Amino acid sequence: MATQKDAGMPALGEHRCAASGALFQLGIKLTIIGGGPAGLRAAEVAAAGGADVTLFEAKPSMGRKFLVAGRGGLNLTHAGPRGQFAARYAGPESPAGLWASLLAGFDAAAMRQWAADLGVETFVGTNDRVYPRELKAAPLLRCWVQRLRAAGVKFAVRHRWRGLRPGARWQVDFQVEGGTRTIESDAVILALGGGSWPQTGSDGGWISVLEDLGVAVAPLRPSNCGWELAWPAAVLAVAEGRPLKNLTARAGATTAAGELLVTRYGLEGGVIYQLGPALRAMAAPELVIDFKPAHTVAQLVKKLGNCPRNFLAEARSRWRLGDAAFAILGHLPGCGPFTSAGSLAARVKGCGLKLTGPRPLAEAISSAGGVCWPELDASLMLRRLPGIFVAGEMIDWDAPTGGYLMQGCFATGTRAARGALEWRRKLRG
Repeated sequence: MATQKDAGMPALGEHRCAASGALFQLGIKLTIIGGGPAGLRAAEVAAAGGADVTLFEAKPSMGRKFLVAGRGGLNLTHAGPRGQFAARYAGPESPAGLWASLLAGFDAAAMRQWAADLGVETFVGTNDRVYPRELKAAPLLRCWVQRLRAAGVKFAVRHRWRGLRPGARWQVDFQVEGGTRTIESDAVILALGGGSWPQTGSDGGWISVLEDLGVAVAPLRPSNCGWELAWPAAVLAVAEGRPLKNLTARAGATTAAGELLVTRYGLEGGVIYQLGPALRAMAAPELVIDFKPAHTVAQLVKKLGNCPRNFLAEARSRWRLGDAAFAILGHLPGCGPFTSAGSLAARVKGCGLKLTGPRPLAEAISSAGGVCWPELDASLMLRRLPGIFVAGEMIDWDAPTGGYLMQGCFATGTRAARGALEWRRKLRG
């Protein structure tokens, strides 16, 4: 197999300032691996800080997962209360206050300003979600890549990362068409994604590489995904593809409000996405639905009046039960038959659904698991591999949909790039 090695490249390079045309010396040769949101953002910050940046991507083009996220309009961030933002991020062993610190370095306001600087106007949609005005990812990505090229960032596609070796400088190995390629770098930022949407390149292939280097990695698990449930045929005949609206649901002590969608294999929707971490922590996952959260049991019984029988049929109209809820209450084992208004009201306020497990990782919107937090310092550098930084979904964090995923990738990409620049400056005294 042929081998290509980029040796003897100068540690310092030159970059031409677009504003003045002046040349200035760069202090660090930085390799970034992974052309998703975290990697692109890290390249942007590092180039602005004077680094000589090359961004490597296994696929033929950059930003493939960014484009996948854009299919739903590209939810960039969330406009909710700033004080509550950090609380939406979960992850075992995550240092106290870390997410507040990461978001302080690049928050929702900074994300909207970043888009505006690219000429992309944003707006706040339903549930405080922030989107580009055009509801498209491709125009924003094109402008972003153009700006990175103008800043001097170099792109190398069809480079699959295969390993790291220490030396006077880090030796970074890639598989390329027809052989292998090794490049030398002062520092490296890894932003290879988690395990969801593997067709975009985030296939988790990096795990064995880091584990061989002694880095602890938590197994990747599906997050923000549907959960499976053995529906009776009678339920599917009526409810498949229909929504369950205006409900709350509980998994253990965690509650979420919104909607669910009945599918052939189980349930999808924002509510179950939010409850994913709690469900994963349960030995026997159970979702408890309150179909009428605005009413108490007593209020529901009163609304049913003096109905002597056919309680569910009467409740369908008097309580305005949707078709899907009516089918579940009528055919799910353990629900009926209802012999009183009180027994029906109690079930409507607490309908337990036994779940069999999440959908496959490849179908998930995102993944939990990844590089364990104790392996990283505050700058997101691997403690046992000085000069190697990690960003994005490679780290063991979890967040619901609603703009938190994208914001997390940008915030960690920003921190890793700044950390790499500062680490190199300290080495140079």
